[in-house]
Amino acid sequence: MWGGRRALHLGHRVRHEAEDGRYRYLREHWHGHQGKIFGFFMAQALLIILFAPPFVAVAANPRPGLTIWIVAAAGVWLLSVGGEALADRQLARFRANPANKGRTCRDGLWRYSRHPNYFFEWLHWFTYVLLAVGSPLWWMAWLGPLLMYVFLRWISGIPFTEQQALRTRGDDYREYQRRTSAFFPWFPKS
Repeated sequence: MWGGRRALHLGHRVRHEAEDGRYRYLREHWHGHQGKIFGFFMAQALLIILFAPPFVAVAANPRPGLTIWIVAAAGVWLLSVGGEALADRQLARFRANPANKGRTCRDGLWRYSRHPNYFFEWLHWFTYVLLAVGSPLWWMAWLGPLLMYVFLRWISGIPFTEQQALRTRGDDYREYQRRTSAFFPWFPKS
């Protein structure tokens, strides 16, 4: 369900919106070199292996039946997938309005975090930590939220997204950066 929601969201974006500016920038920066573009996407495919250990930890959990940890995991899953879906919908609605071209979304969850969708994506990985309670490999489940935070915060998520936002929205985005938390939702600075 998590992957299906994301696939539908991204499929809609691909069909109804212009090319993502981050990918357009890379294509232009690499002068359309297909080998570099292919390598970029294949490197991402290989990195997915780093995110498999949480699922190994959950699969090794010998606890049968419904436990408080499974109920808690379901709650975290619902909150995180629902929050990410809400953030995606709020941004899509904002971007669909032509009057907002060149402006930064500050509606809904975007008022409290510059990347609420990334925050909820990260939060989602705690589902597997909770599902792994009791597993002999429980510690492996912590690699999910740890690696996802590192990738989103410093490697692939926020840095590329913010570079693109600065290129397209300039001072409006700089003001948004000054007032709004980068990742963890919090009240805007006055």
